[in-house]
Amino acid sequence: MAHLYDSRKRILVTGGAGFLGSHLIDRLLAQGHEVICADNLFTGTKRNLDHLHGEPRFEFLRHDVTFPLYVEVDEIYNLACPASPIHYQHDPIQTTKTSVHGAINMLGLAKRLKCRIFQASTSEVYGDPNVHPQTEAYWGNVNPIGARSCYDEGKRCAETLFFDYHRQSGLEIKVARIFNTYGPRMHHADGRVVSNFIVQALRGEPITIYGDGSQTRAFCYVDDLIEGFLRLMDTDASVTGPMNLGNPGEFTIRELAETVVEMTGARSEIVTRPLPQDDPKQRRPDISLAEKTLGWAPEVPLREGLERTIKYFEARLEELEQA
Repeated sequence: MAHLYDSRKRILVTGGAGFLGSHLIDRLLAQGHEVICADNLFTGTKRNLDHLHGEPRFEFLRHDVTFPLYVEVDEIYNLACPASPIHYQHDPIQTTKTSVHGAINMLGLAKRLKCRIFQASTSEVYGDPNVHPQTEAYWGNVNPIGARSCYDEGKRCAETLFFDYHRQSGLEIKVARIFNTYGPRMHHADGRVVSNFIVQALRGEPITIYGDGSQTRAFCYVDDLIEGFLRLMDTDASVTGPMNLGNPGEFTIRELAETVVEMTGARSEIVTRPLPQDDPKQRRPDISLAEKTLGWAPEVPLREGLERTIKYFEARLEELEQA
Protein backbone atom coordinates (compact mmCIF):
# COMPACT_ATOMS: atom_id res chain seq x y z
CA MET A 1 0.00 0.00 0.00
CA ALA A 2 1.52 3.35 -1.03
CA HIS A 3 2.01 5.82 1.78
CA LEU A 4 0.43 9.25 1.39
CA TYR A 5 3.40 10.87 3.11
CA ASP A 6 6.73 9.98 1.54
CA SER A 7 8.88 12.77 2.96
CA ARG A 8 10.78 12.38 6.22
CA LYS A 9 8.72 13.30 9.27
CA ARG A 10 9.60 13.98 12.88
CA ILE A 11 7.37 11.64 14.91
CA LEU A 12 6.67 11.43 18.65
CA VAL A 13 5.94 7.98 20.10
CA THR A 14 4.79 8.03 23.73
CA GLY A 15 5.32 4.74 25.52
CA GLY A 16 8.03 4.05 22.95
CA ALA A 17 10.19 1.93 25.28
CA GLY A 18 7.36 -0.58 25.67
CA PHE A 19 6.61 -3.78 23.79
CA LEU A 20 4.52 -2.22 21.00
CA GLY A 21 6.20 1.19 21.04
CA SER A 22 9.69 -0.16 20.42
CA HIS A 23 8.51 -2.23 17.43
CA LEU A 24 6.68 0.81 16.04
CA ILE A 25 9.82 2.93 16.39
CA ASP A 26 11.84 0.33 14.47
CA ARG A 27 9.36 0.50 11.58
CA LEU A 28 9.24 4.31 11.56
CA LEU A 29 13.06 4.55 11.50
CA ALA A 30 13.16 1.95 8.72
CA GLN A 31 10.86 4.25 6.72
CA GLY A 32 13.42 7.05 7.10
CA HIS A 33 11.66 9.18 9.72
CA GLU A 34 13.08 10.88 12.80
CA VAL A 35 11.60 9.56 16.05
CA ILE A 36 11.34 11.00 19.54
CA CYS A 37 10.49 8.39 22.16
CA ALA A 38 8.87 9.65 25.38
CA ASP A 39 8.58 7.08 28.18
CA ASN A 40 8.72 7.20 31.99
CA LEU A 41 9.97 3.57 32.07
CA PHE A 42 7.21 2.42 34.45
CA THR A 43 6.66 -0.71 32.35
CA GLY A 44 8.84 0.07 29.34
CA THR A 45 12.58 -0.56 29.39
CA LYS A 46 15.58 1.00 27.68
CA ARG A 47 16.62 -2.58 26.89
CA ASN A 48 13.97 -2.56 24.12
CA LEU A 49 15.81 0.39 22.55
CA ASP A 50 19.44 -0.69 23.12
CA HIS A 51 19.88 -1.54 19.45
CA LEU A 52 19.18 2.12 18.57
CA HIS A 53 22.23 3.55 20.37
CA GLY A 54 24.08 5.75 17.90
CA GLU A 55 21.05 6.06 15.58
CA PRO A 56 21.13 9.79 14.66
CA ARG A 57 17.41 9.95 13.84
CA PHE A 58 16.36 8.61 17.26
CA GLU A 59 16.00 10.54 20.52
CA PHE A 60 14.87 9.29 23.95
CA LEU A 61 13.11 11.51 26.51
CA ARG A 62 12.33 10.23 29.99
CA HIS A 63 8.91 11.79 30.45
CA ASP A 64 5.55 11.05 32.07
CA VAL A 65 2.67 11.98 29.77
CA THR A 66 0.54 13.09 32.73
CA PHE A 67 2.69 16.24 32.49
CA PRO A 68 2.69 18.47 29.40
CA LEU A 69 5.41 17.91 26.81
CA TYR A 70 6.76 20.66 24.58
CA VAL A 71 8.31 19.33 21.38
CA GLU A 72 7.98 20.12 17.68
CA VAL A 73 6.80 17.12 15.63
CA ASP A 74 4.77 16.26 12.54
CA GLU A 75 2.84 13.29 13.98
CA ILE A 76 2.09 11.73 17.37
CA TYR A 77 1.49 8.10 18.30
CA ASN A 78 0.10 7.97 21.84
CA LEU A 79 0.91 4.50 23.22
CA ALA A 80 1.73 5.47 26.82
CA CYS A 81 -0.13 3.33 29.38
CA PRO A 82 0.57 0.10 31.27
CA ALA A 83 -1.38 -2.57 29.41
CA SER A 84 -1.29 -5.77 31.47
CA PRO A 85 -3.55 -6.29 34.53
CA ILE A 86 -0.58 -6.81 36.88
CA HIS A 87 0.92 -3.49 35.84
CA TYR A 88 -2.19 -1.35 35.47
CA GLN A 89 -3.66 -2.57 38.77
CA HIS A 90 -0.39 -1.86 40.62
CA ASP A 91 -1.24 1.86 40.72
CA PRO A 92 -4.80 2.17 39.37
CA ILE A 93 -5.07 5.93 39.97
CA GLN A 94 -1.90 6.56 37.99
CA THR A 95 -3.22 4.26 35.24
CA THR A 96 -6.38 6.36 34.88
CA LYS A 97 -4.32 9.56 34.96
CA THR A 98 -2.02 8.20 32.25
CA SER A 99 -4.97 7.44 29.98
CA VAL A 100 -6.94 10.63 30.67
CA HIS A 101 -4.37 13.34 31.53
CA GLY A 102 -1.99 11.78 29.00
CA ALA A 103 -4.63 12.02 26.27
CA ILE A 104 -5.41 15.64 27.20
CA ASN A 105 -1.72 16.60 27.10
CA MET A 106 -1.00 14.85 23.82
CA LEU A 107 -4.19 16.15 22.19
CA GLY A 108 -3.26 19.65 23.36
CA LEU A 109 0.16 19.24 21.77
CA ALA A 110 -1.39 17.98 18.51
CA LYS A 111 -3.83 20.91 18.52
CA ARG A 112 -0.99 23.43 18.95
CA LEU A 113 1.07 21.76 16.22
CA LYS A 114 -1.93 21.10 13.94
CA CYS A 115 -0.70 17.53 13.44
CA ARG A 116 -2.47 14.19 13.30
CA ILE A 117 -2.46 11.99 16.36
CA PHE A 118 -2.91 8.24 16.81
CA GLN A 119 -4.44 6.71 19.93
CA ALA A 120 -3.60 3.16 20.98
CA SER A 121 -6.96 2.17 22.41
CA THR A 122 -7.89 -1.36 23.37
CA SER A 123 -10.38 -4.18 23.05
CA GLU A 124 -10.90 -3.66 26.81
CA VAL A 125 -13.30 -0.83 25.88
CA TYR A 126 -15.74 -3.67 25.09
CA GLY A 127 -15.40 -5.06 28.64
CA ASP A 128 -16.80 -8.56 29.07
CA PRO A 129 -18.71 -8.48 25.77
CA ASN A 130 -22.29 -9.65 25.22
CA VAL A 131 -21.73 -9.44 21.45
CA HIS A 132 -19.38 -11.83 19.65
CA PRO A 133 -17.26 -11.13 17.68
CA GLN A 134 -16.91 -7.47 18.64
CA THR A 135 -17.56 -4.82 16.00
CA GLU A 136 -16.67 -1.16 16.38
CA ALA A 137 -20.38 -0.33 16.66
CA TYR A 138 -20.66 -2.29 19.93
CA TRP A 139 -20.68 0.03 22.99
CA GLY A 140 -19.38 -2.57 25.41
CA ASN A 141 -20.25 -4.13 28.76
CA VAL A 142 -17.87 -2.52 31.23
CA ASN A 143 -17.91 -2.51 35.03
CA PRO A 144 -17.10 1.12 35.97
CA ILE A 145 -16.04 0.31 39.56
CA GLY A 146 -14.16 -3.00 39.27
CA ALA A 147 -10.46 -3.85 39.58
CA ARG A 148 -9.97 -3.52 35.79
CA SER A 149 -11.89 -0.24 35.51
CA CYS A 150 -8.82 2.00 35.79
CA TYR A 151 -7.70 0.67 32.41
CA ASP A 152 -11.05 -0.05 30.73
CA GLU A 153 -12.70 3.24 31.66
CA GLY A 154 -9.47 5.23 31.29
CA LYS A 155 -9.17 4.08 27.69
CA ARG A 156 -12.87 4.71 27.04
CA CYS A 157 -12.50 8.27 28.35
CA ALA A 158 -9.43 8.77 26.17
CA GLU A 159 -11.49 7.81 23.11
CA THR A 160 -14.15 10.34 24.20
CA LEU A 161 -11.48 13.05 24.42
CA PHE A 162 -10.06 12.18 20.99
CA PHE A 163 -13.46 12.43 19.31
CA ASP A 164 -14.37 15.64 21.16
CA TYR A 165 -11.08 17.25 20.08
CA HIS A 166 -11.83 16.06 16.54
CA ARG A 167 -15.36 17.53 16.56
CA GLN A 168 -14.54 20.71 18.47
CA SER A 169 -11.08 21.58 17.08
CA GLY A 170 -10.99 19.73 13.76
CA LEU A 171 -8.04 17.62 14.93
CA GLU A 172 -6.99 14.75 12.65
CA ILE A 173 -7.32 11.63 14.83
CA LYS A 174 -6.75 7.91 14.32
CA VAL A 175 -8.09 5.54 17.01
CA ALA A 176 -7.11 1.86 16.94
CA ARG A 177 -8.65 -0.73 19.27
CA ILE A 178 -5.90 -3.28 19.88
CA PHE A 179 -6.73 -6.90 20.60
CA ASN A 180 -4.38 -9.36 22.33
CA THR A 181 -0.93 -8.97 20.79
CA TYR A 182 2.21 -10.99 21.48
CA GLY A 183 5.80 -11.29 20.30
CA PRO A 184 9.42 -10.53 21.22
CA ARG A 185 9.99 -7.77 23.82
CA MET A 186 6.91 -8.64 25.86
CA HIS A 187 7.74 -8.20 29.54
CA HIS A 188 8.62 -11.58 31.04
CA ALA A 189 6.56 -10.85 34.18
CA ASP A 190 3.57 -8.93 32.81
CA GLY A 191 1.05 -11.63 33.69
CA ARG A 192 -0.33 -11.95 30.15
CA VAL A 193 -1.16 -15.45 29.02
CA VAL A 194 1.35 -15.81 26.17
CA SER A 195 4.36 -14.59 28.18
CA ASN A 196 3.15 -16.40 31.32
CA PHE A 197 2.76 -19.74 29.57
CA ILE A 198 6.07 -19.52 27.71
CA VAL A 199 8.07 -18.47 30.79
CA GLN A 200 6.43 -21.13 32.96
CA ALA A 201 7.06 -23.82 30.33
CA LEU A 202 10.70 -22.83 29.79
CA ARG A 203 11.29 -22.89 33.54
CA GLY A 204 9.57 -26.26 33.89
CA GLU A 205 6.95 -24.76 36.20
CA PRO A 206 3.23 -25.67 36.20
CA ILE A 207 1.24 -23.73 33.58
CA THR A 208 -1.38 -21.63 35.36
CA ILE A 209 -4.75 -21.10 33.72
CA TYR A 210 -7.59 -19.15 35.33
CA GLY A 211 -11.04 -20.71 35.38
CA ASP A 212 -11.41 -23.90 33.34
CA GLY A 213 -9.49 -22.49 30.36
CA SER A 214 -12.55 -22.41 28.12
CA GLN A 215 -12.44 -18.62 27.80
CA THR A 216 -11.19 -17.53 24.36
CA ARG A 217 -8.71 -15.00 23.03
CA ALA A 218 -7.52 -14.06 19.56
CA PHE A 219 -3.76 -13.51 19.38
CA CYS A 220 -2.14 -11.13 16.89
CA TYR A 221 1.60 -11.19 16.22
CA VAL A 222 3.26 -7.82 16.84
CA ASP A 223 4.56 -7.29 13.27
CA ASP A 224 1.04 -7.63 11.88
CA LEU A 225 -0.34 -5.14 14.41
CA ILE A 226 2.32 -2.50 13.70
CA GLU A 227 1.57 -2.77 9.97
CA GLY A 228 -2.06 -1.99 10.87
CA PHE A 229 -0.94 1.07 12.88
CA LEU A 230 1.04 2.47 9.96
CA ARG A 231 -1.72 1.89 7.43
CA LEU A 232 -4.34 3.51 9.68
CA MET A 233 -2.12 6.55 10.31
CA ASP A 234 -1.64 6.98 6.55
CA THR A 235 -5.34 6.98 5.66
CA ASP A 236 -7.26 10.01 4.48
CA ALA A 237 -8.21 12.52 7.20
CA SER A 238 -11.85 11.40 6.96
CA VAL A 239 -10.90 7.99 8.46
CA THR A 240 -10.84 8.43 12.23
CA GLY A 241 -11.63 4.98 13.58
CA PRO A 242 -12.22 3.57 16.06
CA MET A 243 -10.90 0.56 14.19
CA ASN A 244 -10.35 -2.96 15.50
CA LEU A 245 -6.84 -4.30 14.91
CA GLY A 246 -6.23 -7.90 15.90
CA ASN A 247 -6.29 -11.47 14.70
CA PRO A 248 -9.75 -13.04 14.35
CA GLY A 249 -8.31 -16.57 14.83
CA GLU A 250 -9.87 -17.63 18.14
CA PHE A 251 -8.37 -20.12 20.61
CA THR A 252 -9.30 -21.24 24.11
CA ILE A 253 -6.77 -20.46 26.83
CA ARG A 254 -6.37 -24.21 27.42
CA GLU A 255 -5.57 -24.78 23.74
CA LEU A 256 -2.90 -22.09 23.92
CA ALA A 257 -1.39 -23.66 27.05
CA GLU A 258 -1.27 -27.10 25.41
CA THR A 259 0.34 -25.64 22.26
CA VAL A 260 3.05 -23.87 24.28
CA VAL A 261 3.82 -27.05 26.26
CA GLU A 262 4.12 -29.02 23.02
CA MET A 263 6.27 -26.40 21.22
CA THR A 264 8.69 -25.93 24.14
CA GLY A 265 8.94 -29.65 24.86
CA ALA A 266 8.15 -28.85 28.49
CA ARG A 267 6.93 -31.38 31.01
CA SER A 268 4.82 -28.78 32.79
CA GLU A 269 1.42 -29.81 34.05
CA ILE A 270 -1.55 -27.46 33.54
CA VAL A 271 -3.10 -26.25 36.81
CA THR A 272 -6.21 -24.11 37.34
CA ARG A 273 -6.83 -21.07 39.53
CA PRO A 274 -10.05 -19.07 40.19
CA LEU A 275 -11.07 -16.68 37.40
CA PRO A 276 -10.32 -12.99 38.20
CA GLN A 277 -13.18 -10.47 38.47
CA ASP A 278 -14.56 -9.22 35.13
CA ASP A 279 -12.18 -11.39 33.10
CA PRO A 280 -13.75 -11.51 29.61
CA LYS A 281 -15.09 -14.94 28.62
CA GLN A 282 -14.78 -14.30 24.88
CA ARG A 283 -12.62 -11.92 22.90
CA ARG A 284 -12.39 -11.88 19.11
CA PRO A 285 -12.27 -8.87 16.80
CA ASP A 286 -14.43 -8.32 13.77
CA ILE A 287 -11.78 -6.78 11.49
CA SER A 288 -13.95 -6.28 8.40
CA LEU A 289 -13.57 -2.47 8.71
CA ALA A 290 -9.76 -2.73 8.70
CA GLU A 291 -9.84 -5.21 5.82
CA LYS A 292 -12.07 -2.91 3.76
CA THR A 293 -10.43 0.42 4.68
CA LEU A 294 -6.76 -0.54 4.99
CA GLY A 295 -6.54 -3.71 2.93
CA TRP A 296 -5.09 -5.17 6.13
CA ALA A 297 -5.33 -8.60 7.70
CA PRO A 298 -2.89 -10.51 9.95
CA GLU A 299 -0.49 -12.80 8.09
CA VAL A 300 1.60 -14.53 10.79
CA PRO A 301 0.04 -17.84 11.95
CA LEU A 302 -0.08 -18.52 15.70
CA ARG A 303 2.52 -21.30 15.68
CA GLU A 304 5.00 -19.23 13.66
CA GLY A 305 4.55 -16.24 15.96
CA LEU A 306 4.87 -18.44 19.05
CA GLU A 307 8.08 -19.94 17.68
CA ARG A 308 9.66 -16.46 17.36
CA THR A 309 8.37 -15.47 20.80
CA ILE A 310 9.67 -18.64 22.46
CA LYS A 311 13.14 -17.99 20.98
CA TYR A 312 13.08 -14.47 22.41
CA PHE A 313 12.13 -15.68 25.89
CA GLU A 314 14.75 -18.44 25.83
CA ALA A 315 17.43 -15.78 25.33
CA ARG A 316 15.81 -13.38 27.81
CA LEU A 317 15.59 -15.96 30.61
CA GLU A 318 19.22 -16.89 30.01
CA GLU A 319 20.15 -13.21 30.47
CA LEU A 320 18.10 -12.96 33.65
CA GLU A 321 19.74 -16.06 35.12
CA GLN A 322 23.21 -14.67 34.39
CA ALA A 323 22.41 -11.23 35.84
